[in-house]
Amino acid sequence: MKVAITAQGNDVAAATDPRFGRCQYFVIADTEKGTFTAVANDYLAAGGGAGVATAQELVNRGVEVVLTGNVGPNALRVLQGAGIKVYSTPASTVQAALQQWQAGGATPLSQANVGSHFGMGRGGRR
Repeated sequence: MKVAITAQGNDVAAATDPRFGRCQYFVIADTEKGTFTAVANDYLAAGGGAGVATAQELVNRGVEVVLTGNVGPNALRVLQGAGIKVYSTPASTVQAALQQWQAGGATPLSQANVGSHFGMGRGGRR
């Protein structure tokens, strides 16, 4: 299973990033192979639509689970539409987030937990 974790750096020791669409990196863990791949988020500085574009990138990469702090409504719709499960986690590192999810401690999200444009500093919590 491929699990994408929002991160501020490019390895498993990196701090998690609470933003989905504007995170710096995704660390993608392949839980079956035991491998990790860091992917820079090309949509970090997009003027608009970063969440949707980022979500589509993860769909294209075959991700099945996303671990993040916050996700807005448009990105969540894309992820859920593709069957990707989204979890919120306050874990401090990528490795800790993955371990928390594997232990059943991450919170599944059925609705957005921030408004549109949250990562740009204009949105707000719902």
